[in-house]
Amino acid sequence: MQTLDIAEIFKSIQGESTWAGLPCTFVRLAGCNLRCAYCDTAYAYGPGTRMSIDEVVQQYTALGCSLVEITGGEPLLQDASPVLAERLLDTGCTVLIETNGTVPIEILPPTAIRIMDIKCPGSGMADRTRWENIAHLAPQDEVKFVIGGRDDFEWSRDVLRRYDLAKRCHAVLFSAVFGLLEPKMLAGWILDDGLAVRLQLQLHKYIWRPEKRGV
Repeated sequence: MQTLDIAEIFKSIQGESTWAGLPCTFVRLAGCNLRCAYCDTAYAYGPGTRMSIDEVVQQYTALGCSLVEITGGEPLLQDASPVLAERLLDTGCTVLIETNGTVPIEILPPTAIRIMDIKCPGSGMADRTRWENIAHLAPQDEVKFVIGGRDDFEWSRDVLRRYDLAKRCHAVLFSAVFGLLEPKMLAGWILDDGLAVRLQLQLHKYIWRPEKRGV
């Protein structure tokens, strides 16, 4: 029986990506191979609760939501993650998988939607990016840059152009580090440079307290 280390499972409003604003069930897996400077889910670093895939699917089903996100931590560190994604897809739901871009993404089912984070220098983890993943992005996938200042913005802009990311995937998301970079500043930079990206706000941090868990 395949099992996973689970940090939490809950239903909330999706706060990020092009799916923002929709009800979504989150399956947060425990464990991460990065320590980003702005991390807001450090509680997921630990071992979590061991659950079988059947138990996870049962909890998802009980919450009654047709959109589910597998996240972390870094979910792809756990060998059973692709199996969980496949099992959830078999129920007829839409499956989003948020990954930090340091682990091969081609192991995932082709009908899952991958939201891949490309770590900017301000995270302290930019050198861990697995650039080979870009070649495996599918038309339904999304790429996210979390930007803490002008240097991160210019770096992200250069990566966007170098890999022609706007044509490789469904959306490229530029997100301001909450509490560090004003969204209106980032909006201005995007407009000034005429970038084909989507400005992303973390809706859940505006609806609830930024530190609140389970939302």
